[in-house]
Amino acid sequence: MLTPMELPALTPDEAAQTERVAARIRREVDAAGGWIPFRQFMQLALYAPGLGYYSAGARKFGAAGDFITAPELTPVFARCLATQLAETLAATGGGNVLEAGAGTGALAADLLAALAERDALPERYWILEISADLRDRQRRLLVDRVPTLAERVAWLDAPPASPWRGVAIANEVLDALPVERFQVDQHGYRQVGVEWWQERFAFAARPAGEWLARQLDDRLGSLPERPATGFEGEFSPLIRPWIAEFARGLERGALLFVDYGLPRAPYYHPSRAAGSLTGFFRHRRVEDVLARPGLQDITAWVDFTEVAEGGAAAGLDVAGFATQAHFLIATGLERELAAASEHLDVAARARLAQAVATLVMPGEMGERFKAIALARGLEAPLAGFAFRDLAATL
Repeated sequence: MLTPMELPALTPDEAAQTERVAARIRREVDAAGGWIPFRQFMQLALYAPGLGYYSAGARKFGAAGDFITAPELTPVFARCLATQLAETLAATGGGNVLEAGAGTGALAADLLAALAERDALPERYWILEISADLRDRQRRLLVDRVPTLAERVAWLDAPPASPWRGVAIANEVLDALPVERFQVDQHGYRQVGVEWWQERFAFAARPAGEWLARQLDDRLGSLPERPATGFEGEFSPLIRPWIAEFARGLERGALLFVDYGLPRAPYYHPSRAAGSLTGFFRHRRVEDVLARPGLQDITAWVDFTEVAEGGAAAGLDVAGFATQAHFLIATGLERELAAASEHLDVAARARLAQAVATLVMPGEMGERFKAIALARGLEAPLAGFAFRDLAATL
């Protein structure tokens, strides 16, 4: 699906856009004395208002964009997820669904349709979306795909602070939170930042400050095998406050995250000494994440132990942790595939089978992607983790 092949040339509009974003970042670099932490570069490249990758209007999702997420592959993904949402909404006595970073709106449309079939619609379907362009696209898709349910959807600028019940979901969102990049050396840690050098952005490392060194000691110090000199990796300082914000008003229910990542021990294993930072541009994997700022996605794998710890700090319990394949199997993948295939011709069935295989095969999304649920006030186990729960590995 995503390969490190030769990148296509930029259009004139794309070249102008990335120049604007680069100029914005260069002003920050100059104002800071010639160097900024990588986290700041990533924040600006992805989220600078009106300029960043997720803030501007370039197409990002689907065949015409830079990557394809599970909801764009097949509605079967949403229909399995709906099984978990319906169960949780029943356990909370109804309530709302909150989706963070809804992309094209395909997941919201398919979830609403599936929940309506189950007579399990939420009172409201909230979408937390920072991009005005994506809000417009989501609104149009929902009106087109589920016109009778679109009025149930409302867009938010922040998670609700007032008490609410239900489920918050985020599919491929945590991986896009800005990360700190670091190196391990004989003296401790170095913080990797960005400078402007020879007419391009380049990485440059400095001794880590006290705060970052303490954060890394807390996370790496208890590992079975501490990373050795030369190790490079990422640390996401935003996961814990991000979860805390989502959990703040949740009276009863769950936060459900699906993303690619690992528990902490394998995440920082010596065999992963180059980290997981990468970029995506038109379905190509990009090694130089500093190039074409504003035009390419920048992402890092998720430390799911960090997610669990963030949940604990916010008063939430880990209600389950599983590979995406196991989660989908437990929520009725076989049943949903059979139902979706029933009236298709041979060619369409083959395409559907290929899409589902991408969701569950170990070499595709099946093992790289994980699902984790953080719950408050739920006593019964969640269906999505009944096949195999890996929470003990966190």
